[in-house]
Amino acid sequence: MPFNASATKHLSSRLSPNPCKFFCHFNLIPRCFSLLPKPSEPEHEPEKDQTLIQDSPKSDCYGTRREQPPIADKLFKLAPKSGSYKLGDSTFYSLIENYANSGDFGSLEKVFDRMKREKRVFVEKSFILVFRAYGKARLPDKAVELFERMVDEFQCRRTVRSFNSVLNVIIQSGLYHLALKFYSDVVDRRGVEPNVLTFNLIVKAMCKVGMVDRAVEVFREMPEWECKADVYTYCTLMDGLCKDNRIDEAVTLLDEMQIEGCFPIPVTFNVLINGLCKKGDLGRAAKLVENMFLKGCVPNEVTYNTLIHGLCLKGKLDKAISLLHRMVSNKHVPNDITYGTIINGLVKQGRAVDGACIFRAMEERGHRANEYVYSSLISGLFKEGKSEEALKLWNEMIEKGSKPNTIVYSALIDGLCREGRPNEAQEILSQMINMDCTPNAWTFSSLMKGFFKIGKSNEAILVWKDMVDQNILPNEVCYSVLIHGLCGDGKLKEAMMVWKQMITNGWNPDVVAYTSMIYGLCNAGSVEQGLKFFHEMLCKESNSQPDVITYNILFNALCKQDRISRAIDLLNNMLDQGCDPDLVTCNIFLTILNEKMNPPQSGGEFLDELVLRLHKRQRILGASNIIEVMLRKALYPKLSTLEKIVRELCKPKKVQVAINKCWNDLFL
Repeated sequence: MPFNASATKHLSSRLSPNPCKFFCHFNLIPRCFSLLPKPSEPEHEPEKDQTLIQDSPKSDCYGTRREQPPIADKLFKLAPKSGSYKLGDSTFYSLIENYANSGDFGSLEKVFDRMKREKRVFVEKSFILVFRAYGKARLPDKAVELFERMVDEFQCRRTVRSFNSVLNVIIQSGLYHLALKFYSDVVDRRGVEPNVLTFNLIVKAMCKVGMVDRAVEVFREMPEWECKADVYTYCTLMDGLCKDNRIDEAVTLLDEMQIEGCFPIPVTFNVLINGLCKKGDLGRAAKLVENMFLKGCVPNEVTYNTLIHGLCLKGKLDKAISLLHRMVSNKHVPNDITYGTIINGLVKQGRAVDGACIFRAMEERGHRANEYVYSSLISGLFKEGKSEEALKLWNEMIEKGSKPNTIVYSALIDGLCREGRPNEAQEILSQMINMDCTPNAWTFSSLMKGFFKIGKSNEAILVWKDMVDQNILPNEVCYSVLIHGLCGDGKLKEAMMVWKQMITNGWNPDVVAYTSMIYGLCNAGSVEQGLKFFHEMLCKESNSQPDVITYNILFNALCKQDRISRAIDLLNNMLDQGCDPDLVTCNIFLTILNEKMNPPQSGGEFLDELVLRLHKRQRILGASNIIEVMLRKALYPKLSTLEKIVRELCKPKKVQVAINKCWNDLFL
């Protein structure tokens, strides 16, 4: 009994890319074979197009390989006569849909060729299917090429739907400049009128390439095309403005869209909250959350994650944890990034134990920590002297079947070396290599530092050689560790050789390398050579600028040579360079004043004057640190000096109290 029209349409839509498989599925192959003329006994190899099976481009259900087009001529000629299906445009559309979904672009071209030969009508929706397939395959050039062929070759009228489809393919491929060129070409020369979706796409492309001003202009031109911006237009433009550090303009758009009758959605607020949090303006971000509730928008996971990330960036970890608990109580599910951000923030604040508590809560809620969370916690626990807890976490990770990567291995090796256990760390390195996990320069630098720490400089040098033998290029940190260790061990000549090698290989010495060389030279009595390195530092980049340790080494060396006036000049230079003295600096100069000045001078007056000089430069923290040193040593500052510093310290505290109260009112 022949199929009726509705059955034909239903089966056509389910047609697989191989028509032969379709007939096999519905037991139609025997019927098709019965319609073919039975060939006589061949005296030679049969022609490849004698049977339907031989027409297919792929292996059939019997495994025969075929090279002919997938749409057999006899299938189209004989199947309609058999009543299997009626040839129609829906058949071709189903084939196009299936080939597009499978990414078989060669077969698509053959379908288009047959449709042209049979003078079929091409509809735009067929091309949109192919455009989407080109997008999935990351072939934007092919999508543009097919768009160009639509009118001349296929006599299919292009509308804004196909235009938007191709434009989206280009933008999804990240070719924003090409998208802008395509937009201008089509709108200006082809007469296709853009709609709201077109503007949303083009505003996105302009913001991606930094043309935010032009995006604003296009946004303002929308009414001229009789297009009204929707919520996604506003969100896209707000996001572009926030990323261009124009937060105030983005917030202004929030008021404008509501005046225009376009109501914000959670995404709208999330974009602005994210921008404000990155800027560090948590107060305004909190107000936006309050505004969200007033507008009937309930904060979602993205809102909470953004706020938590912003709080962590500002170091407000307790607030972030409180917000995390509130997030869970409101039935929102924190993701791995939320937990990872808080844990990493706690570790940076020296609160790895609290980070471990959050880690446990994370596991209880079914989240699995990634390598970065493990490495952060292990490293933090070791830094805080909690080596047993760190090793316990490592063992738990292995027991759960997690495979450590280079970052986690390096964190463990660094932690063991901090504990003065480089031999154990070396065993972990061997285990790491046996597990096909490649160590990096940081791994080897930690191990070298560990051996130098326990006075085994020869083993540290062997680690360096092992790193070079494994074709791992040393970075500036490796060079700095080696130079620091050699100088500390009194091997100035070897350190100088490494220094020259570092410069030759194109690495710029950092503050550690410079300070180590200055220490080695001063220790060897070459103070003038050390001062030359110091002056060289002043001409370098920020990561090579002298710090308080550098200055203290030179102060100590100059004072040993009784060059007090030179040390005082260097102290003035230190203040001018924005570097604050510390306890060691104060002790050095107090010793000079008591032991090397004749007559001895008052250390209290000297430090009091130093406090005033720092206050004048508005470096209140540095001044307060010196006051603390004075009080511990019973060198009491003048009341007028103390009053100035206390007044300055109280100002930010009052502000901080007010901010904390606001946060408590909003979130607790």
